[in-house]
Amino acid sequence: MIGRSATSRNADDPAVAEEITDEKALEESADAEGSWMPARALEVPKTMSFAGEEVPLNIPDVFERFDRELHINSYMHNSTIFIMKRAGRWLPQIEPILKANGIPDDFKYQALIESALLNDVSPRGAVGFWQIMEPAGKELGLEIRDEVDERYDPLKATEAACKYLKKAYAKFGNWTLVAASYDRGMSGLDRALENQKVKSYYDLFLNDETSRYVFRLLAIKEIMEHPAKYGFNIDDRYKYKPEPVRYVDVDQTVKDLVDFSIAQGTSYKLLKRLNPWLREERLTVKKNRSYKIALPAS
Repeated sequence: MIGRSATSRNADDPAVAEEITDEKALEESADAEGSWMPARALEVPKTMSFAGEEVPLNIPDVFERFDRELHINSYMHNSTIFIMKRAGRWLPQIEPILKANGIPDDFKYQALIESALLNDVSPRGAVGFWQIMEPAGKELGLEIRDEVDERYDPLKATEAACKYLKKAYAKFGNWTLVAASYDRGMSGLDRALENQKVKSYYDLFLNDETSRYVFRLLAIKEIMEHPAKYGFNIDDRYKYKPEPVRYVDVDQTVKDLVDFSIAQGTSYKLLKRLNPWLREERLTVKKNRSYKIALPAS
């Protein structure tokens, strides 16, 4: 959501009216090189689909909700630019996991709207690229304890998200509803469908967050697939690349990960960068358990 602070001024005041001229506005909207950065209404695509399912843009409120999210994400310049940069690193790693699990490729955009591909923690305690709550993470097979939290591992979290998505598809048989359920929860979405006696996400009256959720997903998909159309010129050389790593198997307790990283020829900072799932400065390894720790390749 875009928030802008502005000083409230009365345009009926003659002094203020003199200040607000077309020439003044154009001057203030210019960048450092003097080129103007115009805001304009964007043309909404005539057709749109998600995971092979058509979006009914002929329905007025569906069109307007998509239109809104398309504009919001197109004009959140810094945020969207850095999503595109991070996508250069992470989508090539996420895409094969989705494919191997039979999840439509469009779901890669869900990680973008959930976290902007950052290992953030929400106010509600959802963690990582896929914003997974602790109970759900454990149910999906992730290890979550003081020293290890696999929700912070982008690839393991993607595997866990795939488990959820497959389970939701078995319930709903519709990928758009699956996407909406990721925000609302399967039971919550199922109750809404039953109570309102409809079968489509686009026919549901929902809370604001879930009502916007799929449209945010559609908007970021459209912008990522047609960036120039929406004013983004991000050459491939500016996108972040996957970092080459090597893995070491650890099946014994590591009492000090700082010393461990130095012994491996790297720093604790790089160890944490490549293994954000390591949450403390030690790693207790239980019997018959082992971990793969990523290290810089060179």
